[in-house]
Amino acid sequence: MYQTRPPAIAGSFYPAQKSMLRSDVATMLEAALPREIHSSPKAMIVPHAGYIYSGPVAATAYASLAASAHKIKRVVLLGPVHRVPVRGLALPGVEAFATPLGDVQLDQSAIAIIANMPQVVTSPQAHALEHSLEVQLPFLQAVLPDFKLVPLAVGDATPAQVAAVLEKLWGGEETLIVISSDLSHFLPYYVAQSVDQETVQAILDLRGPVSHDQACGGTPINGLMLAASKHHLRPQLLDYRNSGDTAGDKQRVVGYVSIAFLEEPAHGH
Repeated sequence: MYQTRPPAIAGSFYPAQKSMLRSDVATMLEAALPREIHSSPKAMIVPHAGYIYSGPVAATAYASLAASAHKIKRVVLLGPVHRVPVRGLALPGVEAFATPLGDVQLDQSAIAIIANMPQVVTSPQAHALEHSLEVQLPFLQAVLPDFKLVPLAVGDATPAQVAAVLEKLWGGEETLIVISSDLSHFLPYYVAQSVDQETVQAILDLRGPVSHDQACGGTPINGLMLAASKHHLRPQLLDYRNSGDTAGDKQRVVGYVSIAFLEEPAHGH
């Protein structure tokens, strides 16, 4: 039996209707802030709220994949669990994730590489209602012509455990790593800006660990920072806004950032 995880948040975080979803994502990608980057991102941190809130910031990151989209065949997608606690990094135990735009196949050969690691577990429950991974899929489906997915819902894990999983799946230009995280939650607008500015600077300096108060995806971010240091990736800020800038009031905002991690150009070639 071919098992697919159905969408859990279509109709709430993003439109459930295929044509409307496709059009909304295309509009956000077209409106995305153009960013000069010297190479294609190897990894990205992207926000995961409802599209009216964080979609424009996410689009800035996804638009930066235009030049490399045809090379990317595998997306390793990590996001924090919000509803079901889990120890380690959880695989969903299915063959595909469905969205209104169609099915995204999971990369079974990549999953086999990490499935026996002690920090990797299988938990359909952790994935069933989790929005942090699902909201990224329509963007990935819009910008990448042909890719398979390794979705990991990250619970109680150390940065080193996350980095070890990323290391196994690091690959080359065919592999993109996406970390799904929002920043501060429910602070007044100007307080959030200053708190988030410190968090963003810590990430740009690869200075971990970032706490869960600073970023709900702190654990996968911290793992990525370890891996990025080892691989000499250079973080570049693409976009920072909060819900007070996009679609919410300014009394209680949520912060959103898009950061690309770029491979340093080889010197002397």
